[in-house]
Amino acid sequence: MALAKILWVDDEIESLQSQILFLQNKGYEVNSMTNGFDAVDFIKENLVDVVLLDESMPGITGLETIAKIKEVNGSIPIVLITKNETENLMDDAIGSQISDYLIKPVNPNQVLLSLKKIIDNKRLVAERTTTAYQQQFRNLFMALNSNPDYNEWMEIYKKLVYWELEMEKSDSPEMREVLQSQKSEANTEFFKFVSKNYAKWVAPKSSEAPVMSNNLFQFKVLPHVEKGIPTFFVLLDNLRFDQWKAIQPIFAESFRILEEDTFYSILPTATQYARNAIFSGLMPMDIEKQYPQFWKNDEEEGGKNMHEEELFKGMLKRLKKDNLKHSYTKILNNQAGQELVNNMHNLLNNDINVIVYNFVDMLSHARTEMEVLKELAGDEISYRSVTRSWFEHSPLHQALKKIADKKVNLILATDHGSVRVKTPAKVIGDKQTTTNLRYKHGRNLNYEPKDVLAFRDPKEAGLPVPSVNSSFIFAREDSFLCYPNNYNYYVNYYRNTFQHGGVSLEEMIVPVIKMTSK
Repeated sequence: MALAKILWVDDEIESLQSQILFLQNKGYEVNSMTNGFDAVDFIKENLVDVVLLDESMPGITGLETIAKIKEVNGSIPIVLITKNETENLMDDAIGSQISDYLIKPVNPNQVLLSLKKIIDNKRLVAERTTTAYQQQFRNLFMALNSNPDYNEWMEIYKKLVYWELEMEKSDSPEMREVLQSQKSEANTEFFKFVSKNYAKWVAPKSSEAPVMSNNLFQFKVLPHVEKGIPTFFVLLDNLRFDQWKAIQPIFAESFRILEEDTFYSILPTATQYARNAIFSGLMPMDIEKQYPQFWKNDEEEGGKNMHEEELFKGMLKRLKKDNLKHSYTKILNNQAGQELVNNMHNLLNNDINVIVYNFVDMLSHARTEMEVLKELAGDEISYRSVTRSWFEHSPLHQALKKIADKKVNLILATDHGSVRVKTPAKVIGDKQTTTNLRYKHGRNLNYEPKDVLAFRDPKEAGLPVPSVNSSFIFAREDSFLCYPNNYNYYVNYYRNTFQHGGVSLEEMIVPVIKMTSK
């Protein structure tokens, strides 16, 4: 079987017979044509992997032929062969989206190199990626089994994300499978690690704890705020570290990325808890104590994130930063996004501007969130791709481009990540039990202890006590909590959807990125 099918188009094709023979001996199938019209007709009827195309031919020129070929098949790689080295011809050729160009007279090895670059590039990258991961596999395995601390866990997770993104270049389903099983082994170990340490981290005056939602501002944001240079703190709801990596190149076009860091979302890894903790600088238990008028438990009516701005002002005051001129903007729909674009120049007068952007809600436009995400993002690769294309065309991207040429600091963070759930776990509770799939609280919860991290006393996890004898449970790894009634329906409906609230690397270890204008 031929390595690839080549079509060589040149009005002096006889003089190239030795070159064609050279390629055939290397295993390529080569067809030849003497003019652009015949070449286009041939491509309509036959499969072609690469076109080698002479620029100056009688009839129609090489550039005109390119346009006609692209109409028939926009993705065929074309190598333009030309005597003419003028700059505007090169510009036109590159503008016509050629894959390569060669200057006459061409040497057979030159042609071979160009073909290899085009045809074998994907294969060579895939092979290199697979080999490199095989070499790294052992290091990751050792790291997982050497009792990592919270900083090492952040590094392990970043490495797993790096390989997951690299594996997109590989066409080896076996290696992807190996990586997936290594990732799920990592999540098993991470769950044990969090179960053992979480209560210590959130205990009052804990000396040994990672940066978490409740002290993110204190340690990762406010130290970078300086008078005279506006800082924009953008919280992109529900953004995992791998999704950040998907949109990173778009940010890098306009901003210089200074630090790619991570921090730990508190439990439950859910908006109401994690985001309120970020903007108040407090654990939920303390928010309820200090702001009883603002805190609502899951089962209470009304919005749970209505008072972030007041909590933020309270935190600035407590940290003696209330002399900072600040603004708070929350974007829940596209129209609000457009208003932000128009208002960006006014925000440059502040020391710190908080922008909260509800990405998942915006993506799905309505409460049919589940259905839309199931259709658009069936797995991690498609979820990253959806995130990237959403961000590229979003009002947020437009708004940030407006300030990219001003002297500003930009900090991007999130409240929590999400995990694709696959394993159902049964839970029985009374009528007051909450409906979340990754965490529940209520009285008289019945569950398999091995399936969850449980806090019989919510205060140990820094959480309010919604009612007497109320306990909290958090799902582990990729499990989701289902009630026995209508069990099979819910299991099939929610399996393979992205959820949050529980304990996994994807939900808890989340990005905080420091950037500045170029």
